[in-house]
Amino acid sequence: MTLKKTTAQVKISKLRKRIRIVKGGTSASKTFSIIPFLIEYALSKPKREISIVAETIPHLRRGALRDFLKIMDLVGMFQDANFNKSSLTYTFNNGSFIEFFSADNPSKLRGARRDVLFINECNNVLWESYYQLAIRTRKFIYLDYNPVEEFWVDTELLNDPDAEMITLTYKDNEALDESIVKEIEKAREKAETSQYWANWWRVYGLGQTGTLQGVVFDNWTQVPTMPQDAKLIGYGMDFGFSVDPTTLIEVRQQNGELWLREVLYRTNMTNTDIGNFLKQQGITRDEIVADSAEPKSIEEIRRQGFNIQPAMKGPDSINNGIDILRRYKMNVTQDSLNLIKELRSYKWATDKDGKATGKPVDYMNHTIDALRYLALNKLNNRPRGVYKLIGF
Repeated sequence: MTLKKTTAQVKISKLRKRIRIVKGGTSASKTFSIIPFLIEYALSKPKREISIVAETIPHLRRGALRDFLKIMDLVGMFQDANFNKSSLTYTFNNGSFIEFFSADNPSKLRGARRDVLFINECNNVLWESYYQLAIRTRKFIYLDYNPVEEFWVDTELLNDPDAEMITLTYKDNEALDESIVKEIEKAREKAETSQYWANWWRVYGLGQTGTLQGVVFDNWTQVPTMPQDAKLIGYGMDFGFSVDPTTLIEVRQQNGELWLREVLYRTNMTNTDIGNFLKQQGITRDEIVADSAEPKSIEEIRRQGFNIQPAMKGPDSINNGIDILRRYKMNVTQDSLNLIKELRSYKWATDKDGKATGKPVDYMNHTIDALRYLALNKLNNRPRGVYKLIGF
């Protein structure tokens, strides 16, 4: 089986300078198009050393590493004996290898040299991390990213005579499913309605540099793991099905801070599927707070034996939930990839003139909605009588 040749691959194949920058929008096949060139280079040049880097190991496993393994399988080249799952290194029969590691590993950043470097989603990696890797790379470097806002590629590399850049969009990826194309192009019409959607279309539709303004949450950081001695507050759940995912977020508290872990983010789950998943995770007696707009789902899951409760919504419950969460420093585990993505993207809405509406955009909020529900029930310290007065 062969990979379908796309315009993205053709454009990437023409890059010749040492620093090869590939920016672009969503579903442009940036990573999936770069990796075949690295495989080809490894096969054609014996004993070459290639490093693929992302901000954390979970990001690698869900991104570049998964794409690498899929491509190797598609072309019938993967040999299990050649892949060291501990070091995340694939060694080819000619002695060349491709290794995967994270930018949060100082020993790797300042460690051995390499022939080729690829930093996936480089806008999430610090300049100093990039520079430490770059000065230890002998041949050439690939960088790819969604241009959410200006960062060190714009300020440090665009005028570098050894650097060149291309911009890819979903239209450069002829292998993209038509249903995804239609979903992306909905944003083109929405771009006429608000500054948020105009910026979204610019970044993810057209692959042009946007502006990151009005992020709702700036009170969070990534952490390696969840401390198990932290007190379990409960789980927040948001329901979805065919398009939107069902989400489940674990929330713990320690030293006045919240610790968050994404447990579930999946589409096409029935209530029976959700119950089976909760049993597999050992979540049987712990409290789950779910969207009160789905009373039938809550009741069906409760009848399966789970401690699930509706969120105590009320007037302006969205902003109330946000306000509660903004009181805390939030620590998010590195494997909570969708939660991290949503926290980075969740913004206050503006009208077409750029004026603030005081409401968040109803987009990229499936895990955040789950958090809000939990916050309304379990983290709001107002006395119950107040809830009654305002109609909860």
